[in-house]
Amino acid sequence: MERRGAGAAAAAAVGRRLLWALPAYAAGLLGLGAGALLLALALYAGWRRRRRARQRALSLAARLHSDEEAAVRAAAAGLGAARGELPAWVSFPDVERAEWLNKILAQTWPFFGRYMEKLLVESIAPSIRASNTHLQTFTFTKVDMGEKPLRVLGVRAHPGTHKQQILLDLNISYVGDVQIDVEVKKFFCKAGVKGMQLHGTLRVILEPLLGDVPIVGALTMFFIRRPTLDINWTGMTNLLDIPGLSSMSDTMIMDTISSYLVLPNRLLVPLVPNLHDAARLRCPLPRGVVRVHLFGARELRSKDRFMGGLVEGKSDPYAVLRVGTQVANSRVVQNELSPTWDEVYEFIVHEVPGQEIEVELFDKDPDQDDLLGRMKLDFGEVLKARVLEEWFPLQDGGRGRLHLRLEWLTLLPDASKLEQVLQRNRTIPSNPDPPSAAILVVYLDRAEELPMKKPGKEPNPMVQVSVQDVTRESKVVYNTRHPVWEDAFRFFLHDPAHQDLDIQVKDDPRQTPLGSLSVPLSRLLSAPELTLTEPFALQHAAPNSRLHLTLVLRVLYFDGPEDGPPPPTPPGQLETPPGASSARRPSKASPDPQFGTEAVLRIHLLEAEDLIAKDNFLGGLMKGRSDPYAAVRAGGRLFRSRVVREELNPRWNEIYEVVVDDIPGQDVEFELFDKDVDKDDFLGRCKVPLKRVLSCGFVDEWLPLEEVRSGRLHVRLERLQPQPSSAQLEQVLHTNSLLQPSRGEELSAALLSIFLDRAAELPLRKGSKPPTAFAVLSVRDVSFKTKTCAPSTDPVWDEGFSFLIKRPHGETLELKVQDAGGQALGALSLPLSQLLAAEALTLDTWLPLSGGGQVLLRAQLGILVSQHSGVAPSSDPTPGGDAEPQEVMAGGDKEENQDGGGDAAASAAPSAQVGRTELGGPRLQLTLWYHRDERKLVAIVHGCRQLKPPPKAPPKDPPDPYVSLLLLPPERGRGSKRRTAVQRRTLNPDFNERLEWDVAPEDAPRCALEAQVKAHVSFMGGKEVLGKLHLDLAQVDLAEGGTHWYELQDECGSP
Repeated sequence: MERRGAGAAAAAAVGRRLLWALPAYAAGLLGLGAGALLLALALYAGWRRRRRARQRALSLAARLHSDEEAAVRAAAAGLGAARGELPAWVSFPDVERAEWLNKILAQTWPFFGRYMEKLLVESIAPSIRASNTHLQTFTFTKVDMGEKPLRVLGVRAHPGTHKQQILLDLNISYVGDVQIDVEVKKFFCKAGVKGMQLHGTLRVILEPLLGDVPIVGALTMFFIRRPTLDINWTGMTNLLDIPGLSSMSDTMIMDTISSYLVLPNRLLVPLVPNLHDAARLRCPLPRGVVRVHLFGARELRSKDRFMGGLVEGKSDPYAVLRVGTQVANSRVVQNELSPTWDEVYEFIVHEVPGQEIEVELFDKDPDQDDLLGRMKLDFGEVLKARVLEEWFPLQDGGRGRLHLRLEWLTLLPDASKLEQVLQRNRTIPSNPDPPSAAILVVYLDRAEELPMKKPGKEPNPMVQVSVQDVTRESKVVYNTRHPVWEDAFRFFLHDPAHQDLDIQVKDDPRQTPLGSLSVPLSRLLSAPELTLTEPFALQHAAPNSRLHLTLVLRVLYFDGPEDGPPPPTPPGQLETPPGASSARRPSKASPDPQFGTEAVLRIHLLEAEDLIAKDNFLGGLMKGRSDPYAAVRAGGRLFRSRVVREELNPRWNEIYEVVVDDIPGQDVEFELFDKDVDKDDFLGRCKVPLKRVLSCGFVDEWLPLEEVRSGRLHVRLERLQPQPSSAQLEQVLHTNSLLQPSRGEELSAALLSIFLDRAAELPLRKGSKPPTAFAVLSVRDVSFKTKTCAPSTDPVWDEGFSFLIKRPHGETLELKVQDAGGQALGALSLPLSQLLAAEALTLDTWLPLSGGGQVLLRAQLGILVSQHSGVAPSSDPTPGGDAEPQEVMAGGDKEENQDGGGDAAASAAPSAQVGRTELGGPRLQLTLWYHRDERKLVAIVHGCRQLKPPPKAPPKDPPDPYVSLLLLPPERGRGSKRRTAVQRRTLNPDFNERLEWDVAPEDAPRCALEAQVKAHVSFMGGKEVLGKLHLDLAQVDLAEGGTHWYELQDECGSP
């Protein structure tokens, strides 16, 4: 067989070679020359090349269509980009702009106004007149939807729960000039609406998808979260005097309107007649139930003050949990900063992803409760993990954290696991209510042949549905014995086998009973799929009275791990008994596995565009501008930018840094305000999920502002992952010196993580009593305090802290151990330079205290290397060359505008010679770089070496040098001078000052820079030039930002 196969392969090879010779044989047979043969071969080669190119183009188009981001990154890698990195302007946002949709809305808005006028006048007004005898003269006198249409700021598409469903999230903003006037002639009352604002995220579900036109059977619309609604009422004083509305205030009216727009309420728009199962589309079964275990909180802020704030107390915290319209309040824990609740709550989840749980902590006060912090979490994270237990950081809560356990409960359509669920529920605390074993959904459809309590008068029926002590009420249907409600109600059940459903049909408003019904829920346990659909006969009603109901029971089953991964240990969680023997003390610290896994988030707030003008004059007749500033929240920190005066397109260019972890549910939030004398006006908000930044490492986007009609914000977010190596430290310091904005704190070069495990052999207090010890750790002006342990000479803290380090070579960690009574027990200083010399930049050992005793700690340093700084690696990043490494400080520039001499000065100065530290004569070390984000030329003056003293100076009296830099523009004109501070009595000064000029990017290479090193010789002697140089910036690589030594020339041009 093998020989036969080899022979066939050889025959095939010979045949292929004979086919190549066939064109030559055919040309000879037909009498054609060699030219015709070559022409045929050229045509064949061209055809084959075009066919392959077309196949490659089709393959690339198919790949681009299937995964645009992967295709673009592959193309970038093919062009030589490292690891497929893209330019900063290329992004793949989750939310896409929909300007085409806004153009459609703008053109159709007048026709929508006509429809609304017809709807209000012909449908809504008759219903209002029939609802109350006092409103029989109610009319709409004017309906004008205005000229400002609804705007869609962004669209995000989600995969549906099944193939017949499409989910769209529309970020909508409506700031309209709508005017609707109403009148009740009987009471001579006029009122109306003049202007309305609506901002929120509207979810649109296209379901079901059909195999016939119009392809989509219905549209379902609702707000997942409560939108922002603001209505400008007119004639409200008279309107509130109308009977029927006198008990309502402006707030109640807006709450009522908003409640119809938020889940579980939905608006169903059928697109085909006789839509099957429209009631289920209007009120679908929930996606699931989330059980929330509220355990406790740690390190909350103290809000109670006494004696005018001189004495700091504690707080009385309680929690408010919100899921859409579902709200739960915990009990108040008095006088505690680390409260424990141990309470369990359950929330119905209708939409995933999208619905969030929001927990806010407040300090209970007699007047107004103070906010202690808040957190949000999308239920999509809980559905993915099934069980999620974490210490969640609190926004606006400092170092406070909240301990939650969230369990996803699946809805099962059979009762086979009900006993298992009941058995598990017995192990869960019944605080404040027992845990639920099932959920009941009651679909109230319609009623038939209801009795008439008064002859000739139709009833106004409504329904009360009750399970134990929980009662729900339907809407009122007026003047009919055959009402149609099409409503749904949901109940939690603790034990469905022993509970009943009670229904009362009543005549509103006198609440006269029209019939009743009681259904044992045990009937549902034996029904197919735990569902009953039938007309139920009403008791105490007419013989033919029927109530059409659908009852659906679902068992709440937890299919996740019973013992999930333990949550990260919070500060002060673990503690050993007092007086533990030092002989058994550990040799190494034992931090939580999450210790040292934090990252640093660098937030670059760049600019904003098209903000709203809030400063108006003369009652709004003259429109001004705004004075915008930004509030940035991330990782429990709040940053506030400077105020830009009179600007609708502000540019901040500020950088903030914060330590973050990967706990889900965190966002980077931006809010813009207009600075005013009294109350600042809102200009919009936006946010970026922190999970997205941590996963991709870098985000550079223009974010549309929400809840306003216009505006967008340009931000740049980068995750800096600490590296346990000092090899790149000097490059990081060099890069930070170039990126350092003119305003704000110095950029961080490293992250210091400290785990303070315990202390041993602390000195006793007076009276030979063990101390109640706590520790204070500080680096520069940042301090953290541990908990206060129980009396012991061997306290256990088991706490972790993080510090942002600016200059690792020169900073020190200070640790002080004190007694609660104020007695100092010991202290130590740990220079961070020791960590730079340690293996993996980590130190884990016992360290002696100056006052006696020891502490066990782990100190870990990580270098923050930016991968998206825009600064090319420098061949000699170390400032100072032969000097000690020093950091570059911003500021110190003094500006002078003078006539620089233009070309004359340039021609008189000799050209600069670039060298390194082997230069023997006077030299100046400079870093030159063009900052494209700020559109500035940056010059960092590091220092000078081997300056020559001026001839007039006393021989034993060194001069006081400084450096003057003059930037010469491309054309003749006035130069712009900057100078450093004066260094006293030295020939080898170190300046380390940053000087800046505003220069357009196209003009920077055409400029020249003159540097002069001057010195004050004496009080009356004036200034002497110690050296100078002339730099043509066209010969300097301004993109690299390199640091170089330049040889100085004397006044005669010689070195």
